[in-house]
Amino acid sequence: MKTTIKTLSAAAALAASLGLAGCAADSGTSGGMHSTHAGSSSSPTSSMMPDANADHNQADTTFAQMMIPHHAQAVEMSGMVLAKPDVPADVTALATRIKDAQAPEIETMTGWLKGWNVPTMASDHSGHGMSGMVDAEGLSKLKAAQGTEAARLFMEQMTGHHEGAIEMAKDEIAGGKYPAAIQLAREIITAQEAEIAEMKKLLAAL
Repeated sequence: MKTTIKTLSAAAALAASLGLAGCAADSGTSGGMHSTHAGSSSSPTSSMMPDANADHNQADTTFAQMMIPHHAQAVEMSGMVLAKPDVPADVTALATRIKDAQAPEIETMTGWLKGWNVPTMASDHSGHGMSGMVDAEGLSKLKAAQGTEAARLFMEQMTGHHEGAIEMAKDEIAGGKYPAAIQLAREIITAQEAEIAEMKKLLAAL
């Protein structure tokens, strides 16, 4: 539990550094950023700031509060791989797409929570329900690994991480009320299921 909480705290800190700088401009984005996974060059526009009285419920709040540190860890893991030499190009391309998609989504979700006047991370989660999070030992192994071994470990860890995000996104679709959050959840499922399939193929080829 101590390592889980420590890992969550690090992820939350990363989320804050990623999200707070851009949330003033981007917090009203109505959807997700996962269109970048399909090679789209279009960028989402922000035409509406989140309203504290927007039609949302506790499921929407929980989804955003939990997905922010979850995404932050995926960005952190991707950054580790991108900093390493001799990682296969297909894997670095995948890590780049994950980082480029999920960092802006952190900004979007941070904006929703600020607009709803709720904390960006609930104090009582303590990691519960955030399936797929990699513990401190796993992150240390990824940081130390090099080359093909780093690529293999990254994809094995990220597959489980993505499966956890998909589970959380399905909970949002089932219980959420805020249209933009539900749409983001759908985009997360579509993109990350495709990435899981891609990682399985890449792993088989290593």
